[in-house]
Amino acid sequence: MMVKKEKFDFCTVCRKNTEYTLQKRNIIKIIKGKEYTFSITSAVCNECGKEMGIPGLIDKNIQEVDEQYRTYEGIVSIEDIEKLMKIYKIGKGPLSLALGFGEVTITRYLSGQIPSKEYSNDIRAALSSPTYMKKKLYENKDKIAPAAYSKSINAAVQLENLFSVSDKMLRVIFHVFKKLDEVTPLMLQKLLYFIQGVSYALNGKPMFFENCQAWVHGPVYPEVYDMFRDFKYNPIEDVRFAIFGGTEDELTEDEQGVIDLVVNTFGEYGGKALEKITHSETPWKDARKGYEDGIPSHEPLSMESIKSYYVEKNAIYDFSSEVGLKKYIREILR
Repeated sequence: MMVKKEKFDFCTVCRKNTEYTLQKRNIIKIIKGKEYTFSITSAVCNECGKEMGIPGLIDKNIQEVDEQYRTYEGIVSIEDIEKLMKIYKIGKGPLSLALGFGEVTITRYLSGQIPSKEYSNDIRAALSSPTYMKKKLYENKDKIAPAAYSKSINAAVQLENLFSVSDKMLRVIFHVFKKLDEVTPLMLQKLLYFIQGVSYALNGKPMFFENCQAWVHGPVYPEVYDMFRDFKYNPIEDVRFAIFGGTEDELTEDEQGVIDLVVNTFGEYGGKALEKITHSETPWKDARKGYEDGIPSHEPLSMESIKSYYVEKNAIYDFSSEVGLKKYIREILR
């Protein structure tokens, strides 16, 4: 497969500067007695068709082989280790000691040394489970400086608080974060509500089982509000959600389809516009009956009312396509 850019360098066969194209080719390597096939990048002369040695290509090939080998063997990547350090606010030495490794082990791994399967599994477990990381921190507390221990254990406790909502809710939120560059807490709340409604309309069932409430500024999932309240009106930048990287694949194709439809339509608007849409919809208005504007409420916004409303509107607009959803949004905002 060709890479877009074509460049020039010296071809040792043509004995002159020629244009070359980057292509992918497969190579076979034997590592520890086991055969592997790796896809690497090569530079091919556009005139003679022979491979060329261009600056930086050998380093790129080494990196390609390294990444693919780690994938083959289920070994954590350097990026995974850096992610772990960010999530738990911990340095290389303290992380090594917390996991029960030698003090310079993580430093060596960040420099390119490949971890053993056992150590890789420990790193992966810490990356995917704050409970496991807490356990390792407790076990090795005496080896770590008090300040480093305190910072990391607090991060682990905060991360555990994420699990006050269901795994499904977490995966939906991660998928939204992955699709949109900037999401404020207000915007996230409304997108979750629309995802729930469109899921009822298209799949006949809720996306998740958390209940929302009719607050002054529209539907709100209280547990999600607590998770991100510190961001106020600012875009959410939360490294903790890195632990769910890849888990969005555990959403079904239909579920991902619903999220993508909502993100590609409602996600084009800011939080205030989305709030205005929810204020025009029957579920929120019915739940807020008896409350004057600006008066706080925490009335439940029933799943049945969301389902009924979105099934009805789907019959009119056809929410299975972006065209139908955009038409609905435009008419509400008009």
